[in-house]
Formats: sequence, C-alpha cells, structure tokens
Amino acid sequence: MTPTGPAPEKDLWRKRLVKARSEVSSEVRAAEAQALAEVAASAVGWLGATVCAYVPVGAEPGSAALLDALRAAGRRVLLPIVTGREPLDWGVYFGTDSLVAGPYGLREPSGLRLGPGAVANADAVLVPALAVDRRGVRLGRGAGHYDRSLGGVTAPRIAVVRAEEFVERLPAEPHDVLMTAVLTPTGGLVRL
Repeated sequence: MTPTGPAPEKDLWRKRLVKARSEVSSEVRAAEAQALAEVAASAVGWLGATVCAYVPVGAEPGSAALLDALRAAGRRVLLPIVTGREPLDWGVYFGTDSLVAGPYGLREPSGLRLGPGAVANADAVLVPALAVDRRGVRLGRGAGHYDRSLGGVTAPRIAVVRAEEFVERLPAEPHDVLMTAVLTPTGGLVRL
C-alpha cells in the first residue's frame, strides 16, 4: 500500500490501463478476441454447463465470438444486466440478435431476467477486468458491480484480460472479490 491508500492508487492504474488499451490497434484486438474464443472453446469442459460472461465494450478483451463458441459447445451463457447500484441481474444469451442497449453503452440480453442469484448457480464466471494480479486481485472500472455481485460465489471467477494486464501486484481493498483464474489470449487459462 502506498501513503495515498489503495483507492487513489487504483485510479492511477485505471488511467494507465485505459490509455494503454486505447492504443491497441483494431487488428490486434480482433486477433486477441479470436484467440480468446479459441481458448474458451478448448477450456469449455472446465467451464461447466452454465457460464456467466459479458459482452465486451470498447477495447475490452473478447467478442461475441467467445459467447458463440460457448453456446456452440452446448453451454448456457448468462450475461449481466446492470440495475443501478444493486447486484447485477442476469439473462440468457441467445445470440447477438437477442441483445439490446443497456446503460453505460453496454449490450445486454432481452427477455426474461433471472435475478441476481443466477450467478450463484453458474459453473464459471468470466469477469471483465482492466488488470488482475497473481493473487487474484482484480481491477475493474470502479463502479463495484462485480464486487457486489460475486461475493459468496463459489464457482471459478475468471478475469479476462490482455496478457500485459496480468500483473505481479495490484492495490487491494477489503471489499475486492478475488479471482480464481485468469484468461488471456496468449497465456490461455491460468488458475490462481
């Protein structure tokens, strides 16, 4: 911990990581998204029957191809629905045509909402992150949606990041929910 405390240090990390992501070319992002889809498809047995995932926004790693690869492998894919400051709600992904615009520029499933408890019944949770460290500390965007939603979830919690965003150590706070694995385009699935 630094004298300024973990929250300001996290803000500095966020700014640096968001800037670095913005400098990645669209060609590199597309190649990494394809690699993530392939890695997820090869790890599908470890992921289980129901996988909570997310639709990437902006320069976040991943793509709908990853979601489609999971579905093609017979997995039920649940996506988050932001409901304000409450824990995330969840809905079933039936393909990109079933997505609608949500808050913060997110795409979310239309149709039946399964409730915040649906994540507790998942076999694995793919979690967007700006970075994750070797202890499992995840740095998100700072809104706390996943920290509020994943407390008590016993399924593997897998941070999805670019290889450069899997770092040695990040600042941690008591409310942080630790990840149990990391998924990168080049390193594949690494248990923490």
